[in-house]
Amino acid sequence: MIDNTAVAAPQEDFLYMQIADRISNQIRQLVLKTGEKLPSVRALSSEQGISLSTAYKAYVQLEINGLIEARPKSGYYVRYSPTRSFSSPKAEELEKESQKLSLDDMVAMVYRNFRGEGLIKLSIAGPSITLLPRAKLNKSMMESLRESKNSCIGYENIQGNDTLRKHIARQSFSWGGTVLPEDVITTQGCMEALVFCLRAVTKPGDTVAIESPGYFGIFNTIQSLGLKILEVPTDPAEGINLNFLAKAVKENQVNACLFVPTFSNPLGHCMTNENKKALVELLGKNDVPLIEDDIYGEMYFGKTRPRTCKSYDKRGMVMLCSSISKSLAPGYRVGWCIPGKFKQQVLNIKLMHSLSSAAPTHSAIGHFFETGRYDLHMRNLRKALHTQCLRYTQAVAEYFPADIKVSRPQGGYVLWIELNRKIDAFELYKKALAYRIAISPGHIFSTDCRFTNFIRISFGIPYDDEIDRSLRTLGELMQRF
Repeated sequence: MIDNTAVAAPQEDFLYMQIADRISNQIRQLVLKTGEKLPSVRALSSEQGISLSTAYKAYVQLEINGLIEARPKSGYYVRYSPTRSFSSPKAEELEKESQKLSLDDMVAMVYRNFRGEGLIKLSIAGPSITLLPRAKLNKSMMESLRESKNSCIGYENIQGNDTLRKHIARQSFSWGGTVLPEDVITTQGCMEALVFCLRAVTKPGDTVAIESPGYFGIFNTIQSLGLKILEVPTDPAEGINLNFLAKAVKENQVNACLFVPTFSNPLGHCMTNENKKALVELLGKNDVPLIEDDIYGEMYFGKTRPRTCKSYDKRGMVMLCSSISKSLAPGYRVGWCIPGKFKQQVLNIKLMHSLSSAAPTHSAIGHFFETGRYDLHMRNLRKALHTQCLRYTQAVAEYFPADIKVSRPQGGYVLWIELNRKIDAFELYKKALAYRIAISPGHIFSTDCRFTNFIRISFGIPYDDEIDRSLRTLGELMQRF
């Protein structure tokens, strides 16, 4: 006689593991998200056609694995978050992780973790949402919609919102410019402005000079347009190496330049007025357009706003680009360019690319300028950033190894830190993620991963106990190398 119970137990064990694995996959793939309630044991039993015992054992297994939690008199809930999981990786994940990643893979990995939940995001070169005037922005949005004849549902002027362009022109006075509203073209953020300007002055196969180290987002943008990159050595204190650039220009290696002369990313340097003027004169004599990314120019710690290269431009060869993405409202996508003699080319490209800018957000920011709210906000933001920069720098000096070197920015959002040569910045980046800390490894700030023992840290988040613990942990991880 066959004992059926001896056979049933293994089958039941196999079945509950199958159910647990299927739920586990849904949780890890975020089909089921942290905090969501799961079906009751009875409901799971009915849905899957399994016994109550099998359903219960599946939930117990998921609870042991740390993926769900039982709440008294309430049921089972998802507790897993990918950014907080410390479970051992599978064999295939370890093999993949051990392979040497390409620059594109590294950049993609860093980008993914920009949006990760539960991370201390020391990797984002921008302001914490807590520093931004949400209530006043909402008020400007509502007031601008009420004042608009069509509630901002119609197309804007191709050059952009009139009020916004008027105040961008007025703002130019602070950086030494004499700009009229008709000189300004609005865009969907600064990156779109940069792309329009690049397309206006280059053709596929041309070479664009950029800073090195430089912002990794620019690399893909330039290459996506079929352009080549020439990296110009840049010093954290002095800025762009003008001698190197002059030689390259003389040898006809450069068709256009795209630089961040004021509080560059990641170095944080600000070129002197003399060097900015010399740069404009050098390129002007050789008819090489300069695209000036001035997105960080308003985040200065001194008494006065640094001048721009555009302020020295007499021939219209400098194309200034900026936005409010780093100062006021990243999600509004409000940017602009002042393209000089290339205005018509940029307008033609905008007409083909996007026709007009988004009326509601651009109108709201124009209203925000008009009411004087922007000036008040920026005074508060600059004070906060300066204080945070000093606090972060002090903590880095206290917690990091004694042989590190750190930049001394006079504006912007970031610290550029040189580590001991034994420390691989990308390995440090991966180790830090296990502690829910996101930094930017130096590898991604050049086209050939040359800055392997450098990291970039943002001080855009107000300093608190959590930031202090994060910086202390980073220092301890460095010591382990």
